[in-house]
Amino acid sequence: MIRILFFILCVLCLGLGFAWLADRPGELSLIWQGQRIEMTLMRAASILISLFAAVLIVIWLLRTIWMSPHTVTRYFRARKRDRGYQALSTGLIAAGAGDANLARKMSARSRGLISADREPLIHLLEAQTALIEGKYDDARKKFELMADDPETRELGLRGLFLEAKRLGANEAARQYAERAAEKAPHLPWATLATLDHRSQAAQWDEAIRLLDQSRAANILGRKEADRKKAVLLTARAMAKLDADPKAARDDGLAALKLDDSLVPAALVTAKALFREDNLRKGAGILERMWKQQPHPDVARLYVRARGGDSALDRLKRAKKLESLRSNNAVALATVAEAALEARELPLARAKAEAAARLEPTESVFLLLADIEEADTGDEGRIRHWMAQALRSPRDPAWTADGVTSPSWLPVSPVSGRLDAFEWEAPALQLSAKLENGHPSADEAIRSLPPVATAQHVAVRATPEPAPAAATPAVLEDEREKVIKVPERKEAVPSPAKKKEEAAEEEPAPFFGRPPDDPGVRDPSAGEKAPDKAGFRLF
Repeated sequence: MIRILFFILCVLCLGLGFAWLADRPGELSLIWQGQRIEMTLMRAASILISLFAAVLIVIWLLRTIWMSPHTVTRYFRARKRDRGYQALSTGLIAAGAGDANLARKMSARSRGLISADREPLIHLLEAQTALIEGKYDDARKKFELMADDPETRELGLRGLFLEAKRLGANEAARQYAERAAEKAPHLPWATLATLDHRSQAAQWDEAIRLLDQSRAANILGRKEADRKKAVLLTARAMAKLDADPKAARDDGLAALKLDDSLVPAALVTAKALFREDNLRKGAGILERMWKQQPHPDVARLYVRARGGDSALDRLKRAKKLESLRSNNAVALATVAEAALEARELPLARAKAEAAARLEPTESVFLLLADIEEADTGDEGRIRHWMAQALRSPRDPAWTADGVTSPSWLPVSPVSGRLDAFEWEAPALQLSAKLENGHPSADEAIRSLPPVATAQHVAVRATPEPAPAAATPAVLEDEREKVIKVPERKEAVPSPAKKKEEAAEEEPAPFFGRPPDDPGVRDPSAGEKAPDKAGFRLF
């Protein structure tokens, strides 16, 4: 376009020049070698311009003839180069598609048409072809050659890094990532890999410094960078909690400013404040986190914030949590646990059953088994709740890469990835899935067997041993077995025989269950006539 405009401009200038000469006629005389030549000025200008154009044409023809061998050579070289690039493109597409034969064929053709020194992508094609064919040593050699070339250094280092990760050579992968991050700090994979390696080594200060550099270079998004820095600050606060609670508190508060939904940051900050005897501020942080996300760890730390509190004091704190998030399974289970410790068994049973109706999980039924043991001590009812726990979904836990941890960790022990743990229910094994699905809480409560009477307990010649402590570890070994407790069918005695038995036997003790529970006599009757009161079986 520019050339066309320039040509048009030249033509206009010539036209204007000839028009100017035509408006100003004149004569031109030239005496050369005794001859006098006369002509008009317009004719002389035309001859001069024509002569100049002829000279240029002659020069162009001579230059074309002189440069013709080089032109022909350049033409064939360009054609060869185009064929080589076409082969290189086809080979890269074949390597990406996994066609090893075509990739190898195109690699050899492109190397024959293009010099590898001029086109480093040939090394990449050969390395990818070797990877497809399973020749990992050859691929590693190609990546090493690329890493030594300044033009392909980053590409070669990435290939070496991926190969080291595949072989499990974490130290070599760390060195390649750090070398790439040093040479090219704008590479996200190198920065993130170096960040993960420093996090695995618990080098929190270096990891935070590297993350700040990556944020300045706009490698990570703002939200992702804030989250990762909050995790790193939380990890550093956990490491400093025992030695320096004040520094741990500062790091925890900084982490909460970056991400106020990070539960471990709230926990470590509250622990640091509790060690500084700042109970009110620590409880306030836990309450804010509880309103956002009711978490069992938050409830446990909040209830036991003060070591000298009695069981009734802990129950009051649990009820306060319930008031903050009512109709919540975690809050109800927390109140039930505190009520069990305070020996307020009716309240504990009511809250635990309400929690089971909201979320029938394993821990809730285990809690009901503990309450049953403290309330009635009936082995059949205890086993009933434990059977329900075996069939119930697992409780959420800190899970990362298929591994659960009792507490939060900043780095996954499997992949070494930063911020990998999430609070979620672990995946059930295929063998643990039941055909009938999970039980409902209402059905479990309705099918609760009656309390065993004193007569039936005495008839047993060899009493069964008390069940083991209802813990998730015990249930883990028996997850694949579902204990089916048949309902007890007690024979209803005749009225005459019932009177004789009531006269001979002592009344069954009252364990604190409400009067509407099947198999438990009215407590008021026991208080009025403890020696003559009988019992009823439903």
